[in-house]
Amino acid sequence: MKKTLLSIALLVTLSIGAKAQFILGLKGGADVSKIKADNLSASTLTGYQAGIFMRAGNSIFFQPEIYLNSSGSKFTAQNGGASSGGENVRFTNVSFPFLFGTAIGPRNLNFRILAGPVYSVVVDKNRQFSEGFIATHPGIYNYVSNTLSYQAGIGGDVGAFTIDLRYEGGLTQINKDYNQRQNIWSVSLGFKVL
Repeated sequence: MKKTLLSIALLVTLSIGAKAQFILGLKGGADVSKIKADNLSASTLTGYQAGIFMRAGNSIFFQPEIYLNSSGSKFTAQNGGASSGGENVRFTNVSFPFLFGTAIGPRNLNFRILAGPVYSVVVDKNRQFSEGFIATHPGIYNYVSNTLSYQAGIGGDVGAFTIDLRYEGGLTQINKDYNQRQNIWSVSLGFKVL
């Protein structure tokens, strides 16, 4: 009985896999990020992203990605704290989105909605803070090395090209001393290799 059920499950899986679409592609784009923080005013920084994506499925799909991106924010002190106006932090991350979505239309001309979790590893922290800013904001350097976020967005495919617009919201704090969470808007263009 167990062998029969296992055989049926294997056949169903193979038949679904045979009908499912598989896409592999390259992507690149721009990020606009901002870090929300207690007792600090933050403004946006513009960054980049570049990497690969894979999509498996038809109208319902799974899309894991891996890309290098930059993010961060500029800060000014609230409540009269010392600031030279040049305080900022910029991260270089390797991000791993695991997205699920739905596509309306055929493979080469569709509209997509997608969302899912994102795990990011910080590979570089470029922190530029004046001595006065550090003195009035101790702990501003205490950034974590990895974060968990979520992404949600829309996109479309036109022939071999893809375009996506997404929002990423921080689930974990990147600096617990200031309750900092990162938010990113991104737009990317992709090209399907397979």
